[in-house]
Amino acid sequence: MELNRDIALRLLHQYVKNEKMIFHCLASEAVLRGLARKLGHDEEKWGMAGLLHDLDVEITNADATVHGTQTEILLKDYNLDPEILDAIRMHNEFSSGKERSAEFQHALAAGETITGLIFATTYVYPDKKLVSVKPKSVVKRMKEKMFAASVSRETILECEKIGIPIDEFAAISIAAMMPIADQIGL
Repeated sequence: MELNRDIALRLLHQYVKNEKMIFHCLASEAVLRGLARKLGHDEEKWGMAGLLHDLDVEITNADATVHGTQTEILLKDYNLDPEILDAIRMHNEFSSGKERSAEFQHALAAGETITGLIFATTYVYPDKKLVSVKPKSVVKRMKEKMFAASVSRETILECEKIGIPIDEFAAISIAAMMPIADQIGL
């Protein structure tokens, strides 16, 4: 069966119940689409990886030793590009047992991770609205290790491995999330 966005959204809501995690997946989809546009790749393909990358997060209880590996099983009945499954598997290097090496892998890992920093940055603004967040604020927060401490700065900086400096990466990410800000509570 072909997997389109409508089916992917249904699957996301079937397997992920936490609203904030759904917001994260929608934000990741938007960021990956923005990165695909910037780098000249297929927006649908990259967006699908962003949308589904955490499909198994609740099934695995976010256990880093297995998170990312179960999504392939959940999607076995769908005709899905193997590169999407690979990027999803590799967004968590720990469970894959390998280091990321492909552009798509780095893009998904960095793109989904920066969303956490953007959400956290938005929440400290008085209006808690994404429209108030500037790329320089996100980059400044990157340097504050205690701010959103669980967000891996090292993973975000993989944006440089795909040729995008952190300032531009933050700008692309915020701009990509802006059209869906209301859908993701920002």
